[in-house]
Amino acid sequence: MENAIFNRGYYIICSMPKILYTAFDIVPSPKGASTHILHNIHGLVNGGFDVHLITPNDGLLPTVDTIAGARVTRVSQDASQNFLARAVHFGQAVAAHVAIHPDYDLVHYRNVWDGFHLAGQKKRHGYKTLFEVNGLPSIELKYHYPGLDAALLAKIKEQEIATLHLSDGIICPSRVTRDYIASLGLDRSLVTVIPNGVSPSDFCPSPLPARDGRVPTLLYIGTLADWQGLDVVVKAMPKILEKQPVQLRIIGRGRSRQRKLLAKQIRKLGVEEHVIVQPAVPHHEIPALIAEADICVAPLGLNDRNVTQGACPIKLLEYMAAARPLLASNMPIVRELVREDVDALLFSPNDPDDLARQIVTLLNDFELSQRLAQSASERALTKFTWRESQKKLLRVYEKLIET
Repeated sequence: MENAIFNRGYYIICSMPKILYTAFDIVPSPKGASTHILHNIHGLVNGGFDVHLITPNDGLLPTVDTIAGARVTRVSQDASQNFLARAVHFGQAVAAHVAIHPDYDLVHYRNVWDGFHLAGQKKRHGYKTLFEVNGLPSIELKYHYPGLDAALLAKIKEQEIATLHLSDGIICPSRVTRDYIASLGLDRSLVTVIPNGVSPSDFCPSPLPARDGRVPTLLYIGTLADWQGLDVVVKAMPKILEKQPVQLRIIGRGRSRQRKLLAKQIRKLGVEEHVIVQPAVPHHEIPALIAEADICVAPLGLNDRNVTQGACPIKLLEYMAAARPLLASNMPIVRELVREDVDALLFSPNDPDDLARQIVTLLNDFELSQRLAQSASERALTKFTWRESQKKLLRVYEKLIET
């Protein structure tokens, strides 16, 4: 493909930079990773890049596709295999693709399953490399698969460190993540923080539901991963119900083990009538669900995934943009996004008593809820949009390709 560039009064015809973007995530899907990838692709295509996305196939999506102007190839998966076997298979498929199509200008990867090989082959094929670090398996896998072999996790961490050192550029969504990467011996100047974003056209503010005697709704949307701290908000429910009726609505994707554990906690506390757990929904349905809520919660747990590795929870930004009062764990990754007592109330992590106290405060103070919601919406829609994220990503791309 070719693109016309105007330079000093002359039109110069040049080829569009060819980009390979790989992600071991189903796209599209309800997950935040899919939302992030789709907005990145949209920004890159609009920025004049020829983008080829390679992702796994869930068996339902087409093998060859086009999304937001980017070509898409989906790698078949054997559902009978475990996660690691499927990850290795995906990495091998990407490596085989690059061996046949080595003419990319930049290769952008989100994990070590293919990133380790891609980074190691960059000199042979002549492309630049960009490692997008959102989550590291050496930290996160143990939450999904308790009892995973420690030696295997150590080997994965070695590959992560090697991939980081081999990459020409690194992007991550939070300062906490950047600091962790730097602690692994990386030059901090190679790491660019690009926070996640929100789309103003999807998550526009709406008035809070009137509190006219109906039972108010607390809402959590996201994965059921152990690091999300859902056990803390469930434990807080009896204490909240002592003060007033309330319904907790949990909507998200989770493994069978996580769903069973959550259901067991709910039964043990005797709050089955007050807690609804629903499967994940398509992303376009989320704004309406948030609009129905009185308070949105992000009860992130005090663990190495949140405190050491870091993250930038998209759910927080979407809650904020939609103008819903937010209650979240008081930790650095949250304070990068919100100002305490200005945009949200924060509670002590892993403390159901403090969470319950803050919920009751919001339920009993409609004026406070409105003030926090309005401030949060203005902040999200001005400082944390996907458009701002795309601009930062384009600057990283331009710098890598020019050098």
